[in-house]
Amino acid sequence: MKVTAINGSPHAKGNTWFALKTAGDVLVREGVDFQIIHVGNKNVHGCISCRQCAKNQDDKCSIRHDELNNFLPLVKDADGIILGAPVYYSGIAGIMKCFLDRLFYVSGANGNWMRHKVGAAVTAVRRSGGSSTLDSLYHYLTISEMIVATSNYWGIIHGQKEEEAAQDAEGIQTMQVLGANMAWLLALKQAAAHIAPPPKATKIATNFIR
Repeated sequence: MKVTAINGSPHAKGNTWFALKTAGDVLVREGVDFQIIHVGNKNVHGCISCRQCAKNQDDKCSIRHDELNNFLPLVKDADGIILGAPVYYSGIAGIMKCFLDRLFYVSGANGNWMRHKVGAAVTAVRRSGGSSTLDSLYHYLTISEMIVATSNYWGIIHGQKEEEAAQDAEGIQTMQVLGANMAWLLALKQAAAHIAPPPKATKIATNFIR
């Protein structure tokens, strides 16, 4: 089993990375392959709603001048995904938001290959805004029919300087419990591979213009 974590912080090894690695260390101890991909320092364009990914059906975004398409196979091939973001103005940092919008749209437009992966989300915050940012990250997981791993507290770790998250004992435990629960869900999925999942529903899309 393989888990890919997405570091949406501009800092390669800041508090967001620390949170992801803390959960990942538990996954590795449980025999799960684990990797962190760093996207928060990339020049990632926002989604332009061209819908070419749905037309082309090639598991790629039509925007080809940035690195997003290089990361898509690493996410598609994983059994589990952890989204990690710092808190910017009580929300997801801009580059991470652009990355997630395009990642999940490409997936959804190409058969929803995020469906029934095990998903989790974590945030790193100095003081407040962690819950609202975490909620926004969960929106990507739940609309995609992912199986969400939880912990004994919301997936938030506190710290401003890069070493401060290591002093948040409760935050560290939260990430460790998250990693353990994620490993357990992955094992359950593997053990239940003989049970067919429910069929995909054909999406009904409505609006309120009459």
